[in-house]
Amino acid sequence: MSRITAVQGRRVWDSRGNPTIEVDVTLESGVIGRAIAPAGASRGTREAIDLRDGGKALRGMGVARALDSVATKIAPALVGLEATDQAGVDAAILALDSSPLKESLGGNATVATSLAVLHAAANNAGLPLWRHVAQHYDTSPSLPLPEIQIFGGGAHAGRRVDIQDFMIMVPGASSFDEVMEVTNEVYFAAGDIMASKGKAAGVADEGGWWPMFDSNEEALETLVKAIEKAGEKPGNRVIISLDVAASELGQDGQYRLALEDRSMDSGQLIDMLGRWMDSYPIASIEDPVGEDDPEGMVEFTRRFGDHVQIIGDDYLVTNAKLVAEAEAAGACNAVLVKVNQAGTVTESVDTFKAARAAGWGAIVSARSGETEDVSISHLSTGLGGGQLKVGSFTRSERMVKWNECLRIQDELGAGSYVAGAPLAKTWWGKNKLKGSVA
Repeated sequence: MSRITAVQGRRVWDSRGNPTIEVDVTLESGVIGRAIAPAGASRGTREAIDLRDGGKALRGMGVARALDSVATKIAPALVGLEATDQAGVDAAILALDSSPLKESLGGNATVATSLAVLHAAANNAGLPLWRHVAQHYDTSPSLPLPEIQIFGGGAHAGRRVDIQDFMIMVPGASSFDEVMEVTNEVYFAAGDIMASKGKAAGVADEGGWWPMFDSNEEALETLVKAIEKAGEKPGNRVIISLDVAASELGQDGQYRLALEDRSMDSGQLIDMLGRWMDSYPIASIEDPVGEDDPEGMVEFTRRFGDHVQIIGDDYLVTNAKLVAEAEAAGACNAVLVKVNQAGTVTESVDTFKAARAAGWGAIVSARSGETEDVSISHLSTGLGGGQLKVGSFTRSERMVKWNECLRIQDELGAGSYVAGAPLAKTWWGKNKLKGSVA
């Protein structure tokens, strides 16, 4: 009763007010699985491409062509397949599009369909999605450590500051609920500080404060003050995480900080980030150099990889082959896993497994253009992914994912939260865990 009988797509709308795709997959049992494709603003050049209509209507962002892919290509290929065979379903989708970036079908069409199949299989088995994922992939489920944006920047905030995300993590918390409480205090402390100085301009794409800082480092200084104002000691229970999104700053090893009207080469950028890590409790940095700067990423990892989590996003684009190549080269020690960046669930899980095989961290992530879909909360938990990044502490498309984790926490019960385990190899883990996590 788990064979696919129908695949239907429809146009819905994301958190930016742009069209996106929702797909329903119906099984012969009558059960339906549903999922929605997110969309990113900061995109790697090697990630799956959303198929858009172009032209003047809807600013070129229409999805009629992608919906046609679902109706005329994907649906006929999937009807009759077993929803429980996720790898087989995804292989059938990939066989329809020989382009490496899903240009023909559209990554938005493939990811919504692939996730909907996963939901359908879980619903058919009468299981919450996280438990189905754990059983299907033979993993040990656990709640992830959240990575939560406080200040938005880069492509998420009109480039008002150059660094894309200034975030906190609370590895010293004992539960997911405690993380939310601490984050609440830090988030609103940051808002109070900015308001008192006339530095706040609203909220950014992912719900973090849209800042009006005079320099990128001022954001770090303010974040430390916010942590202190919240009653925390920076670097103790709460640490800082950055997404530099350096590919957005330039190319060919040259980077420009527009806010400060200065340019630098790869070595100078690495030195600047090194000074920041000496001055602030930063335990994790994402894309510290550009995707076209492999020498810079290897050098950054050589210098800081033994005590800081170095995440490849645009650099690795949720690609298992690129993870293996980066490990061999000595670049990065963690990967960001975005299902729509790969295009299917199977490719995303393969990337997750490649990271774990390398001894790397794996952070399941949302996109800046999000919806009410909660798939990634379940994927991160079911895979035992360790970390989850969905944006900030406001806006419903963000909070729906954090709140889903709180519900999962009740289902999993005591001891389900991984606490500081994902950061055990960073300076925080070495100082705070005192050998309690391998």
